[in-house]
Amino acid sequence: MPLSRRPKPWIFPPPKGRLTAEKLLFAHGRKVVVAGVTFELEPGTVLGVIGPSGTGKSTLARLLTGVWRPQNGILRLDGADMHQWDQNKLGRHIGYLPQDVELFTGSVALNIGRFQEEDQAAVQAAAEFAGIHDYIAGLPDGYATVLEEQGRNLPGGLRQRIGLARALFASPRLVILDEPDANLDFTGLEALKRIVEELKGQGVTVVLITHRSSLLGLTDKLLLLVNGQQAAYGPTAEVLQKISSGAVSATGPAPAPAASALPGPPPPPLQPAPVTVQ
Repeated sequence: MPLSRRPKPWIFPPPKGRLTAEKLLFAHGRKVVVAGVTFELEPGTVLGVIGPSGTGKSTLARLLTGVWRPQNGILRLDGADMHQWDQNKLGRHIGYLPQDVELFTGSVALNIGRFQEEDQAAVQAAAEFAGIHDYIAGLPDGYATVLEEQGRNLPGGLRQRIGLARALFASPRLVILDEPDANLDFTGLEALKRIVEELKGQGVTVVLITHRSSLLGLTDKLLLLVNGQQAAYGPTAEVLQKISSGAVSATGPAPAPAASALPGPPPPPLQPAPVTVQ
């Protein structure tokens, strides 16, 4: 009997950005971190994700990029399981700003361009979209300025906005922003609001994880995540009304069940997918 081979990834056309999550479950070892997350976003929708610190929001962000694979449930992009996509080709269509921005030793241009073959026009377009072209142009060597590890030779706000420019590089159709307002001053925060509004106008699907109530007005839908579980989901105004009325607790029900209480074998240890979205 011939050995089974892993099928080659299907070559899909560039995605439009329709994102669907179906009962996503993810665990570190036997500890469930995210459970039961279900939603559907049409292109151009802005989803806000809120909830207490340490409740699984950043884990959910990584699941939505396709970097990590859920142990149960399905994440679909334009109707197809995200892990049917060629991960190397999919990465350019997804923009991701992690909670802790990672910058690497190399030029500003390479950091924005995800260390791919340098496309100067695309790099500058992303910097202009992020509102930092003038800042970069004012650096000693402009876009060729070499960053130290983690961008230690830059102020925190500029590091954050270079990470944002990287997320916007090459016009992605799905943008995931994990607390993008961290370290931003008033000017940076206003630029962030403009960016989210422009992305929405371009039909880009945006997932915005935030603790800042002033950003929730940018969202169309809201997902409340508490103790790793989806406590509420729906139009932003409806979810906020449920929270304010006490119909839904923002501090949440009991913690997510232990993996030993779930049906079937315990989920395997964390295995990141073979792709890095920077």
